Parts: sequence; C-alpha cells; structure tokens
Amino acid sequence: METNKPSRCGFVTLIGAPNAGKSTITNNFVGSKVSIVSPKAQTTRTLVKGIGIYDNTQIIFLDTPGIFNPKRRLDRSMVASAWSGAADGDILVLVVDAKRGFDKETKAIIDELNKQNKKAVLLLNKIDLVDKEKLLPLSAQLNAYGNFSETFMVSAATGECLDAFYQYLADNLPESPWYYPEEHMSDMPLKLLAAEIVREKLFLYLQDELPYSLTVEPELWERKSDNSVRAEMTIYVEREGQKKIIIGKGGQMIKKIGQTARMELEELLEDRIHLFLFVKVRENWEEDPARYQDWGLVYNV
Repeated sequence: METNKPSRCGFVTLIGAPNAGKSTITNNFVGSKVSIVSPKAQTTRTLVKGIGIYDNTQIIFLDTPGIFNPKRRLDRSMVASAWSGAADGDILVLVVDAKRGFDKETKAIIDELNKQNKKAVLLLNKIDLVDKEKLLPLSAQLNAYGNFSETFMVSAATGECLDAFYQYLADNLPESPWYYPEEHMSDMPLKLLAAEIVREKLFLYLQDELPYSLTVEPELWERKSDNSVRAEMTIYVEREGQKKIIIGKGGQMIKKIGQTARMELEELLEDRIHLFLFVKVRENWEEDPARYQDWGLVYNV
C-alpha cells in the first residue's frame, strides 16, 4: 500500500446472464473460494460479497445470480436479487460470455440498463475460448447497443488481462476508509459457505435437472475442543425418487459428495471438518418463505 495515496473503498456489482463467469471473477480477485462455480447455469442463488485489496483500494465485489427469463418463484427472487445488487454498487459491471456473444439474454439485460439509464463497465470474459479476431467486432456491437464507460477483455479462468480491470476499479472507487478488516474475504458465515460448497458438489455429480430441485441447509456448525468442526447439513429435495438418486446405490453417491466437500472445506478453512450429510424430502420447499429469508432473497416478487 502506498502511503502517499488516499485509501479507497467501494462496491462493484457484477451482473450478467447465467454462467457468464461472475463467480470465477470474484474468486480470482479474492484469491479464495467465496462463491461456488459450476459449468451449469444458475448456480449462484443469492448475492455474495467477495472482499479484497488492490493497490490502496478495498474492492467489494457483489456477485449476483445470473439474469434470465424467470419462470418459478425462486427464479424470480434470484433475478430480483441481481437487479437489487445493480442498484447498490458504486461501479456496475456487465459480464458477457464472449463465446456466447451478443445473445438474447445479454440483449435483454442491456435493454433494461438502457431503460434505467444506467452506465456500466463492459467485461468480455472467456476470451481464451474465442478467436481473437472476433473480439473487436463483438465489443463494437455491444458498445453500439449499450451505454458503457469502459470495455475490458479478460479470461477469469486463466487470469488473462484481469489486472488492468482491477486497476481501473481501484482508481475509480470513492476515496474512503476501508469497510472491512484487511484479512476479510467475505461476510458470508462459514456454515453458509460450507452449505454452498456441498451444493456445488451436488451440481458436479448429479444429472442436469436435479440440482435445481434441491437446497442445502446448515443445521449445525460446532467448534470442538481440539479446534475441529462438526458440521451437519441437510439436503432437501422435493420427491422421494430424488432422495434415492442423491444417496446412490449403497450410499455411494452421498459418500462421494461428502468426501469431496469435506476435503475442499478442510483445505479452505485449514481445520479438520467432520461433515455429516442428511437427505430429506420436503415437498414444495421453494414455496417456504423461511428458505428465502435464509438466502437474503425476497419471497413475494
């Protein structure tokens, strides 16, 4: 940190279509996992804060759920959370998957930004997956349609060109004392982060549709005398057949999910974790207002 420069601090909201790479960018900046990622769309369900320092600036990323055409109550709440985050940030960033290009979901987002007269930074992500000669025409097309103050082309997966983006944020956030202690990476409680990591593994191992029909809730997070943690998580599904899929033949699937999640949690938290997973059927859990309160989502949208 340069002592002759003023400290800066502020919120940077990342919005975009599902699977554009917002969570990968957040984790890259923080240097640790604070938001779960998956090749499947609509992984992020709530607004996640990723906190880090760049130059003299504390940057607080608001990683929002992907914006898409919602059909279910949960979908509507997720999209509302994303637009709420867009209103809260000091700098708004539209993340676009350069491989998908200017698709209908990105067009709909820009239409809404134009309607609200909001200016954003355009971040073309996944440039490592696109022929370089296609990037400038795509950037020109998006800039002609939307109102963008700056454009950056990056790869969150490889880290390519991210430093220039971070430096821009560090230079343009307000002069301010830092809001969080320097070592803070997120304000998400550890038990909720652990539940999210379990949900990430469910996305990883289960068939395409099932992860959208389940939720993971932390029931216990208890620090033991030897400094290890006993963590109990309940996976709620909507039907008995879904429960059988998660448990697997002879309990093999739930065992694999638990082992993979525990190993990652132990590496992340640098503590021994005793992880216990339970699977229960709760029909229409998506209609339970308490579930939305736990995630910081609005039920009646």
